[in-house]
Amino acid sequence: MKKSILRLAGIFLIHAWCLTAFAQKDIYEIRVYTMKSADQVTATDNYLKDAYIPAMHRLGLKQVGVFKPVSNDTALVKLIYVLVPYISLDVWRRTKSNIETDPAYMKLAKDFLDADTSHYPFIRVESTIMEAFPDQPKLIPTELKSNPDALYELRSYESPSEELHKVKVNMFNAGGEITLFKRLDFQAVFYSDVLSGNKMPNLIYMVVFANEAARTEHWKAFGNSPEWKTISTDPKYRNNISVNHIESILMKRTVYSDL
Repeated sequence: MKKSILRLAGIFLIHAWCLTAFAQKDIYEIRVYTMKSADQVTATDNYLKDAYIPAMHRLGLKQVGVFKPVSNDTALVKLIYVLVPYISLDVWRRTKSNIETDPAYMKLAKDFLDADTSHYPFIRVESTIMEAFPDQPKLIPTELKSNPDALYELRSYESPSEELHKVKVNMFNAGGEITLFKRLDFQAVFYSDVLSGNKMPNLIYMVVFANEAARTEHWKAFGNSPEWKTISTDPKYRNNISVNHIESILMKRTVYSDL
C-alpha cells in the first residue's frame, strides 16, 4: 500500500513538472557571427555543423536554427545567425558550462575556439537573450523547412521608452496581432521580448514565407485586414509612436539547420 502511494505520488510529481515545463515561456538566444572573408564563413559553418549543433543535440537541445541573410552574397561583412530555444534561463546558463565538458565537442571545436591569431574564424559574436510572448510561449518550427525558396524574416521593433515598449508587446498579445498572424498563416517561429541585448527596449520575432512573392502577398493581406485597421487605430496602443525603429532581415536557412 505504501509503495503504491509513493508510486502515485511520483507519477503526480512528474505530471506536474511536465505541465509546468509546457506552460513555461521559452528563453531564446540569438547569436550573430560577423565575418569578412569566405574562409571565415567556412570555418564558422564547419564549427556550427560539425561541433556545436551535434553537442547541443547531445545536451537535449535539438532545435538549433542557423540562417544567413540574403544580402550575404553581396555584402562586405558576412553574418550568420544562430537561434537556440531553452526551457529556462537556468538551462541556458548551465548549457554554456556543460558543453565544455563534452570531449567530442572540445576536440572538434578546438581549431575554432583556440584559433591561430593569423586565422581568426570571425570578427565578433553578438548575443541577444529573449523571452517568448505569452500568446506563443513555445517555438514552432515552420512547415516550410524543406522548401529551398523559403524566406525567414527576422523583425525587430525598437521603442523610444520602456512604457511604449510594453504597449507594443501588449498589442501583439492582448491586442490580437499574433492572432491575426496566425489567421493569415505567417508561419511564425517565435515572438519574444528582449531581456538583454544591444538594442533595447525592443521585441523580436520570426516569420517564414514560401518565397518572396508569398511574403509580399502576406504583408499586403496583413495591412488590408480589418483586424489590423482596428488594432492600429486603437488609441490605447499608440501605434503611431510605440515603435521608432523597425529592422527586417531576410534570410535563408543553412542546409544543416534544425529549423
